Amino acid sequence: METLKRLLKLVRPYWGRVVLAGILSLIISGINGGLAWLVKPALDGIFLEKNKTLLVVMPLAVLILYLLRGLFFFFQSYLMRSTGVKVVRDMRNRLFGHLMYLPVGYYKKESTGSTLSRVTNDIGMLQNLLAYSIKDLFVESATVVALLAVAFYRRWDLALMAITVFPAAFYGVGMIGKRLKNVSTKAQQKISIITEYLTESFTGIKMIKVFGREGDTISKFKDKNQDFYRETMRSVRLIEFTSLLMEVVGGFGIAFVLWYGGKLVVTGAITPGEFFSFLAAIFMVYTPAKRLSNVNNGIQQARAALERISEIEDKEREKDGKVIIPPIKETIEFRNVSFVYPGVRHEALKDINLEVKKGEIVAIVGKSGVGKTTLVDLLPRFHDSSSGSIYVDGVDISKALLKSLRGQIGVVSQDIILFNDTVRNNIVFGKPDADADEDEIVSAAKSAFAHEFIMEFPQRYETIIGEGGVRLSGGERQRISIARAILKNPPILILDEATSSLDTHSEMMVQKALGNLMENRTTFVIAHRLSTIRRATKIVVLDKGRIVETGTHDELIERGGVYRKLYELQFSAQAVDISLL
Repeated sequence: METLKRLLKLVRPYWGRVVLAGILSLIISGINGGLAWLVKPALDGIFLEKNKTLLVVMPLAVLILYLLRGLFFFFQSYLMRSTGVKVVRDMRNRLFGHLMYLPVGYYKKESTGSTLSRVTNDIGMLQNLLAYSIKDLFVESATVVALLAVAFYRRWDLALMAITVFPAAFYGVGMIGKRLKNVSTKAQQKISIITEYLTESFTGIKMIKVFGREGDTISKFKDKNQDFYRETMRSVRLIEFTSLLMEVVGGFGIAFVLWYGGKLVVTGAITPGEFFSFLAAIFMVYTPAKRLSNVNNGIQQARAALERISEIEDKEREKDGKVIIPPIKETIEFRNVSFVYPGVRHEALKDINLEVKKGEIVAIVGKSGVGKTTLVDLLPRFHDSSSGSIYVDGVDISKALLKSLRGQIGVVSQDIILFNDTVRNNIVFGKPDADADEDEIVSAAKSAFAHEFIMEFPQRYETIIGEGGVRLSGGERQRISIARAILKNPPILILDEATSSLDTHSEMMVQKALGNLMENRTTFVIAHRLSTIRRATKIVVLDKGRIVETGTHDELIERGGVYRKLYELQFSAQAVDISLL
């Protein structure tokens, strides 16, 4: 009942359609009852009394009833199926909207494939339920009532005998339904694993091919697909066993009615027409009763899907503040900031105190895993600090309206995010609140040293660059992302390993583009190549999540601490590389 209430709540926006479908269901049920009712006058009037008028009227009446039932069934089915499609559309929109506002931490814990499966497969299962199961619930419930009314009117004692088998049948159906819900949950988990594996395989297709692992990948997919097949077949067996149970129970009920009713006809207690009218009603009532058992199966499957969907919907959205932060005028300040990732004991950052003035270029260096990216991720509130606060011009960013905070931050990272769209739309993505004119787009591309290679494309700025910019080189992708940041024109800039995976020529071009981008902006730079951050006005050295040194390049080299060791180590490694050429 709880699941049914949730489903009815989902269709509430389309209540008018559902009510109209319900009215049509009552009419269809009335017609079904009418067909069973006509059996008595047809048999008694035509075959026993030889009434020639009824011989003409009865077939015509049956034909009209069947035509009306078909017409009403068409509209009723259309209304319910369209309602199902609309509800699924709304659920996908709502779930996707919810996902967009979940913290970044959610995406680090949950796989893309698992989330994708819930948005597509789990919600898709509800479409069939709403289209068929809810329709059957309306039509078949009313039909059962109408037919039982005819049966009780014709012969209440026979009707009572016929329905005594129903409680046992529905008890069995209920027990099977509980088992089906558990099996459906496992089946949805298996298809989620398949979706996850497909996502990983398609993303990593180059690695699969270069290491010659096509065969192993196919074999693993077959194993996962076989697991899903087994769970699906368990569902099939349970559903078909429900049908078997209803057939067996129905057979017992009808057999007993035939025996006892036949005796009544032989003894003259009832007429053949009366008995066959009753028998027609009973025969007809078992079909909708069986369909109602399938409705229960559908609802149990829907429970599994709804629970998986609810796991996402119950996740808390990012906590948004109300304070609008204007463009930075003075400082960004980290005060006693610490951060611990959920489920991890040690602190990724501890007691970070840092003041950055407007227009400064702050380089953050340190070995891998010391918390450099975590530190800059706290500024746009991709994560919230575990303790301490970050202030922009004295305003605690935890109280800031996220849109106003992130609206003045641009990010260029080594993980370049481009969309399967045109070059133009990927650049314009940096200015979502207003349509950029042609001159602004071209100016941003020129500043990023991207205009020249864009003009060599067949469709120039209208060229589709493929998923993730796969049709571009690494340097071209990075310069498109820089053009996007330039067009946004943020006062605060975060550069996270922006040149780490580029060749020398591409790095040189990207460095020029970054130079244009960094002009007159407060910039945080993360780079392994220490030569790229010598222009920084302030260098912050992290070690084990703490700031251990702060100063300019020359000051830190002279101090002879952690930074100098990092610099000398990298310089030595570069010298070795050169000697090997």
